[in-house]
Amino acid sequence: MDIWTAWQIPAMPELLLELLSEEIPARMQDLARNDLARLVTDGLKEVGLTCSDVSTFSTPRRVGLVVDGLPKQQADIRQERKGPRVGSPDKAIRGFLRSVDFERLDQCEVREIKGAEFYFALVEKKGAPTAEALTDIVTAAIWSLGWPKSMRWGGTHFSWVRPLQNILCVFDGSPVSGNLELGGETILAFNSRTIGHRFLAPHEILVKSSDDYRQSLEKAFVLVDPERRKQRIVDEAARLAQQEGLVLRDDSELLAEVTGLVEWPVPVMGAIDDAFMELPQEVLITSMRSHQKYFALEDGDGRMASRFITIANIETQDAGKAVAFGNERVLRARLADAKFFWDQDRTAPLASRVSALRAITFHAQLGSVGEKVQRIESLVADLAVMVGANTELASRAARLAKADLTTGMVGEFPELQGLMGRYYALNDGEAAAVAEAVAGHHAPQGPSDGCPADPVTIAVALADKIDTLAGFWLIRETPTGSRDPFGLRRTALGVIRLILENGLRLPLVGLLQQAAEQVSLSAFESHTAQQQAVPGDVGVDDISIAGPAKTETGTHPRFGAIFDSTCLVFQFIVDRLKVHFRHQGMRHDLVAAVFDKGDDDDLVRLLARVESLDRLLQSEDGENLLIGYRRAANILRIEEKKDGRPYTGTPEAGLLQLDQELALYAALQEADKTVAHHLEAEAFADAMAALARLRGPIDRFFDSVKANDNNAALRENRLFLLSKIRTVMGQAADFSLIEG
Repeated sequence: MDIWTAWQIPAMPELLLELLSEEIPARMQDLARNDLARLVTDGLKEVGLTCSDVSTFSTPRRVGLVVDGLPKQQADIRQERKGPRVGSPDKAIRGFLRSVDFERLDQCEVREIKGAEFYFALVEKKGAPTAEALTDIVTAAIWSLGWPKSMRWGGTHFSWVRPLQNILCVFDGSPVSGNLELGGETILAFNSRTIGHRFLAPHEILVKSSDDYRQSLEKAFVLVDPERRKQRIVDEAARLAQQEGLVLRDDSELLAEVTGLVEWPVPVMGAIDDAFMELPQEVLITSMRSHQKYFALEDGDGRMASRFITIANIETQDAGKAVAFGNERVLRARLADAKFFWDQDRTAPLASRVSALRAITFHAQLGSVGEKVQRIESLVADLAVMVGANTELASRAARLAKADLTTGMVGEFPELQGLMGRYYALNDGEAAAVAEAVAGHHAPQGPSDGCPADPVTIAVALADKIDTLAGFWLIRETPTGSRDPFGLRRTALGVIRLILENGLRLPLVGLLQQAAEQVSLSAFESHTAQQQAVPGDVGVDDISIAGPAKTETGTHPRFGAIFDSTCLVFQFIVDRLKVHFRHQGMRHDLVAAVFDKGDDDDLVRLLARVESLDRLLQSEDGENLLIGYRRAANILRIEEKKDGRPYTGTPEAGLLQLDQELALYAALQEADKTVAHHLEAEAFADAMAALARLRGPIDRFFDSVKANDNNAALRENRLFLLSKIRTVMGQAADFSLIEG
């Protein structure tokens, strides 16, 4: 297409919508953009309008979108409507005419259907101008736009995140007719006006298109595109840092938040007093990041620099000197508080703080943090041996892991829990492995978080997470749908990663049961102690723990509840493991085929079996073996349903007549022993190879042998033989769950 031809083609109209308000919290802007786009596009689809593209934008004071490629007019409607039968009562005919907006019966056609005549109406409706439909679509979208938190203001009954001030709504260069009634006497009429930067250009701007809108606002010191603001922050901050021989510390979350706080980002560099540089790096960064939204800087060796960058929302005549001075003064006060906590916290050894943990509630039904620490210590005693950790160091780390919760620094900055414990432990002369375990016992806290590799840290981290999972399942505080207030999905993933990434061979069900028994006993003892302070008749059944009250099995009166909750939490971990594998590209059906057998709780061994099964099924023998398995399983399913009985017996060698069934029987007998031996030895590749050798005998059996023989004895024996295929292969995996 040449330039002249392209110029002659008229551009499709666009819709420009901007909702101007008081400052919108940065964390809510992305969701608002997405919701607005969805509501508007859904509204367009409902009236039959299509578009070529939808783009959104937001700043602290506005959220909006541009819809490209809309037609100027809705499509014409041509609809055929079937009416009543000829000769029907007048009332029915008149009702039909009204429904199609006809005045006379002769406007209808008469058609014959299966020997009877019916009236038909051909309804033609001219498409209305798109602008007329946009009024209701935009109004409905604004009313439906949801916010995590909203408010009302003045005498309005309209609820929004912040007071809504203006609605710019332009289609095809002209403002859309419409208004939004907020309640009382407050009405916002749709218009083609917006306002620039609150301080640098607070004047009214008239716009006709999205290009005009963006260009005019940029001249008025507003960058409406979040990505442009983000890039401007990164580029300008990096330039300032480079001038000082420094580099900007990567912080994507802070960058995203600050992008939503400014309309015209202006990076400004400030200095940190040298007196505060002795504080731990994490304290400096957290204080600047959490309270002030400052970016930290590093030198070429990755050390914390005595400089920071703040993002102003205004350009100043003194090139930001006053802004820097003001921010330095505020930061000085913040860091003075942090230095006070740092000095005070170190006056008492970390070990002396452990007893104070009994005053901190972990959960109303799970006791105090001090009681949780005791349970972790008990679990660590066994886990340390299993993971190859020094038992004394692991026990010491478990005892100190939560102690920094009582410090002033963690009280001010809860996100530093563990990290501050590490600093205080090292200050007290604790072993390095103990200090690192105190810092790392929360890890990993997500799929991208680093996973501990030191045995002492692994032991404490696993004990902490296993105790948490066992406890919350015991009291029935489990995740439901998207609700997971205690982060138990993340905790389960942490257990999975600690085990798999470190290749740990652990009896997971046994550890979960041990943890649940400790939780139950701890809750009972705590409850008893409370009742001794307040006399009354109390028994173990007064404790709110899931499951049957008493059982004859086991030594603890709550053994039944413990067993049930242990099974449930293990299944939860397996479900999270399936999700984890799926994210890594592993076939979920293969995971289910191995894990759903429920005969193993060693995650490392189970993973090895899944990988071996995957390799088997990628081979030609494996593919054909699966086909043979399904053929055998389908025949058995049909015949078992028809006969009302299972065919799980052992075939009699004396009833085998044909060479092909004799060969299959011999192959199954050999495979039965071989597969079991290899599985026991954890030679999973060899076990799968033994199964692959069944492919030939199974194929030849189905090619030459009729399973449903007329002779009842032969038929039963051959069905037993097919059942043997299912049994032998079932040792390795449940092949019925494999797809494809």
